[in-house]
Amino acid sequence: MSALSNLLKQIEQKDPQLAADLAREVKALGERRSFGLNFERHTPETVELPGRPVRKGDKVRFVPERGTSPGSVDRRLWRVASIARTPAGRVATLIRKDGPESEAETTTRRLDELVVVAEFRDPIYPGLKSTGKVEQGGDKPFHTVINAENFHALQALLYTHEGKVDAIYIDPPYNSGARDWKYNNNYVDAEDAYRHSKWLAFMERRLKLAKRLLNPADSVLIVTIDEREVHRLGLLLQQVFPESRVQMVTITINHRGVARNREFTRVEEYAFFVFLGDAGPALTTDDLLSSEQRDESRPDPVRWERLIKGSNNARRQDRPKLFYPVFVDPKRRAIVSVGNAIPLEVDRSTVPVPKGLVAIWPLARDGAEKRWQVSPETLRTHVSKGTAKAGAYDAKNDRWSILYLNRGQMERIARGEIRIIGRDSNNVLQLETNRAPARAGMTVWNRASHNAGYYGSGVISTLMPGRKFPFPKSLYAVEDAVRFAVLEKPDAVVLDFFSGSGTTAHAVMRLNHQDNGRRRSISVTNNEVSVEEQAGLRQRGLRPGDPEWEALGICASITEPRLKAAITGLTPEGATVEGNYKFTDDEFPMSDGFEENVEFFTMTYEAPRTVAHNRAFEAIAPLLWLKSGSQGRRIEKATDDFDVADTYGVLFDMDYSHDFLNALEKSEDVRMAFIVTDDERSYQMVCSELPVHVKPVRLYESYVTNFTINTGRE
Repeated sequence: MSALSNLLKQIEQKDPQLAADLAREVKALGERRSFGLNFERHTPETVELPGRPVRKGDKVRFVPERGTSPGSVDRRLWRVASIARTPAGRVATLIRKDGPESEAETTTRRLDELVVVAEFRDPIYPGLKSTGKVEQGGDKPFHTVINAENFHALQALLYTHEGKVDAIYIDPPYNSGARDWKYNNNYVDAEDAYRHSKWLAFMERRLKLAKRLLNPADSVLIVTIDEREVHRLGLLLQQVFPESRVQMVTITINHRGVARNREFTRVEEYAFFVFLGDAGPALTTDDLLSSEQRDESRPDPVRWERLIKGSNNARRQDRPKLFYPVFVDPKRRAIVSVGNAIPLEVDRSTVPVPKGLVAIWPLARDGAEKRWQVSPETLRTHVSKGTAKAGAYDAKNDRWSILYLNRGQMERIARGEIRIIGRDSNNVLQLETNRAPARAGMTVWNRASHNAGYYGSGVISTLMPGRKFPFPKSLYAVEDAVRFAVLEKPDAVVLDFFSGSGTTAHAVMRLNHQDNGRRRSISVTNNEVSVEEQAGLRQRGLRPGDPEWEALGICASITEPRLKAAITGLTPEGATVEGNYKFTDDEFPMSDGFEENVEFFTMTYEAPRTVAHNRAFEAIAPLLWLKSGSQGRRIEKATDDFDVADTYGVLFDMDYSHDFLNALEKSEDVRMAFIVTDDERSYQMVCSELPVHVKPVRLYESYVTNFTINTGRE
């Protein structure tokens, strides 16, 4: 504006009236409200970290006495000035400085009466601690679930996945006025005059980080919402992603509708699709609008069926002639021959196995003897024609899957619906659908499969009888949304940082099942306990951080057991999951599970001193593994020289660089090399000798340099 003022003064000397007219218009323009969405960007959030050890220099709050509500205690922030041992236990001296130095307030508290608080502008040293895993996907990459505050998790993921994520699907809090989300550790209710601006500030911080994680050249962000914030969210997305294309889809989620007082009955919600770079919705002839029936002209994935009979009554003794060995060459991953059926009284272990081969029998996961779906003669014909093959190898359980094209797929080949495009090195047919997709889907979806009650809450009840989660998404609605983003990307990375019950990860597994994809999901959720359960827990004298409290959190009681049940086909109690997956051409029992791997982590907050002295490698080890593709063995501990795992290696001592480079040359699967050094010259020397397929990443000797996340930056 100062430059305009100077120009107006120059004009005034030549034409006073023109200068006055221009000055009036400039003033009016200056008083005009900025175009776009305007809201208060509130003080950055804080998050409480129950269970995190209290250390000198930490910011803390008092925790309420057991059996009392949070409102009964001072909620101000204090800083730990010192910690001392006393007969009553370890005690912290606390200080507040809200006013002049001379009025600084001090007090003391036992450490078990304090909870550490992280503000979003404080430097944080994140780590990940594994809390369990399920391995049924052989050499497939792992899906990842992270129990953490999602803003901190997003900043940590910037190290592992900045610019590498293909799709983000999120279902954030809808700001309904119910106790469904917190700002600065307090629930935001309908009476809060600033609830809309708090929600926008909350969302904007996370969307800015999400933008950095997405591949700018070709990726999709999907955000679901209802009518309360749909218009504000639309404007916010336009402001955060001004160079992208934003489109809204209306999804019918309840055909009966939800009645509202003196309002129309609501049957829908909305999904915003933000297309970055060259991205667009995958083409399909299923418009999701015109009919409840699946469109027969929709291009189908070419599915290979598992040869083992999946039903519970498919036992060896029921059809002994369908119990025989299939001999596989594990190096070539090829079926070499098919053995004969053995009598019921013959022990399978007595059957000789040709040298260099392994015998694959139709065995259930618990070792029970089952049967194949076709006779030995029929399978030999399949092998000779290239319509049977060895599938994935599950290293943990030492199991191979055998796949074949069933009668329906063979008929589709005969009709020309599936085209043979060649054969692989094992003489197995290479196929593709012969029906080209026509166009993108419609902007209104009207499918029974998108009903949130039946296929959201209902799916959770089926997988985990007796457990509930508020307002879960329909599994099939999420699957359809994510399919539009990654249908043509079988190795896509899909992120959900409002993961809740884990529907997005479940949907990605289903997509992989349909086209033998290797997509991997990253799910970030917290371990918040519902308001109703909190009241009962506090009456019992429990509070956050106690094992009994944490066991009822979202991640521990819903997300983790749901995904375990989805993969294994067993409920948390060990019973077989009942029911079938629906709404696709490959309907199958839920008890079959998925050939997938998943690992669960909790985000840790490491001590600055530990990090500065390089004693934090075990905490950051999962981050290196994630950055390398979350596949295969993980390097868990620092060594005196180097270590090379399935997909990456770490050079800890530059004196061993020659041996390290030799080890990398021997592995075709290693794609990343982490080199620990502060010496730029030595780093460049190693980089110049790396195999062409290996990407170098520098790790400074002080891990603080690599892994400090300053949560004030957005």
